[in-house]
Amino acid sequence: MTRVVAFVPDLMDRSKVAAAGADVTFVATPAALVGADADLVVVDLGRPGVLDVLASLEIPVIGFASHVDRDLMASARAAGCSQVLARSAFFSGVARLLR
Repeated sequence: MTRVVAFVPDLMDRSKVAAAGADVTFVATPAALVGADADLVVVDLGRPGVLDVLASLEIPVIGFASHVDRDLMASARAAGCSQVLARSAFFSGVARLLR
């Protein structure tokens, strides 16, 4: 099973990620993602501090953000985020993405 570490502070979003069927550990801060023992990182790109840690992560990262926040999504890609998705696309395929 894929081991996922996630920084997803919103409780509704967190419940959707948790229900995806993967082994998910949620962290309280973006800094806690650095050095995480996992196969995949999931982040809410709209949260403060997330872009600052992306370059430090050595495992694949899936980030999601509002579809209208194109500058943020481009910045996440430039910072090393492996896959950047609109929030709606992420949550419609979350179970598949976390496998």
